[in-house]
Amino acid sequence: MKIIADNTIPYLQGIAETFAEISYISPEEFTHDRIKNADALIIRSIDKCTQQILEGTSIKLITTATIGFDHIDTAYCDKAGIAWANAPGCNADSVAQYVLASLITLSIRNNIDLKNKTLGIVGVGHVGKAVERVCKAYGMNILRNDPPREEQEGSAGFVSLKTIAEESDIITFHVPYTVSGIHATRHLANEAFFGEVKKKPWFINTCRGAVHDTTALLRARREGIVSELIIDCWENEPHIDLQLLDAASIATPHIAGFSADGKANGTRACLQTIGNFFRIPIEKIGEVVPPLPEEPVIDLDLFTSRRMEQAVLKTFCPETVDRMLRNAPHHFESLRNNYNHPREYKAYTLLNIKEEEIFLSDLLGFNR
Repeated sequence: MKIIADNTIPYLQGIAETFAEISYISPEEFTHDRIKNADALIIRSIDKCTQQILEGTSIKLITTATIGFDHIDTAYCDKAGIAWANAPGCNADSVAQYVLASLITLSIRNNIDLKNKTLGIVGVGHVGKAVERVCKAYGMNILRNDPPREEQEGSAGFVSLKTIAEESDIITFHVPYTVSGIHATRHLANEAFFGEVKKKPWFINTCRGAVHDTTALLRARREGIVSELIIDCWENEPHIDLQLLDAASIATPHIAGFSADGKANGTRACLQTIGNFFRIPIEKIGEVVPPLPEEPVIDLDLFTSRRMEQAVLKTFCPETVDRMLRNAPHHFESLRNNYNHPREYKAYTLLNIKEEEIFLSDLLGFNR
């Protein structure tokens, strides 16, 4: 079997070689001629699998190590008999880690207590549920908006997008990117949405750039309709809007889901899909494990205040990545490709934890 894989997918080399002939290529090399003889592809969101690239190839299966799959022409694949699979939930905890760390960063910067603030979550799938879990544990009130889930499960526990806009102190988007249908998400955060906003909330986008309308978002920020912006996803990536970069409180190059753990989860999901599809054992899949963090032990006694918050920021500090993007916004894709993937909470052990800190520590997943 022949596999072609994006050479930036981590923890794959040395694993797939045990059952396939595998070639690693850069995103720029994903062309029809380069992939035409492959049986399977292992890709990420930058690798566009269009009809033009796929037509006339030997490809039977496309696996993407990402939650999103809008980079795959799924309609053509279904028509052409090419199976495809994404990795749902693979980076949910990573995005939740990013959101909580970013909120903590702004709360410290502005001397604001996040407890009892109302967080409106738009899209409560794998990622939205992970964000809900950590922010609820932190003491925030949660509003949930997810029309597709509400249709299936009933209205209990869900609110309208209008309610999110009117009642939230913080609004965070975790929806897939879709351009058609009754629940299309392109420009979901648009002029009409911001016209409903009441409480000058913080606005977060860590899903897809075009879920917000950049022009409308900038106007809302200029007019004080929203007060803080946490932007990880941008329209027209990698050519990001520099006005939005300047307006953002925290700006990062689409790396919210880029923890080492999330990357390993995505790679394992691709390998498992290949094994199931071609009915072959993947004997070394258990070796897809990220390395330990440089400092896996966090001593809480080193912090004089906000100890658990400082522990969260020890695992991931958004300000570090923010500075890198502001210093070199035209290197957006390079910053993504060369990002130093952080480990999630479960890779760290807390020392000298106090009784009142145990609940949050355990819920986030720290060791003690």
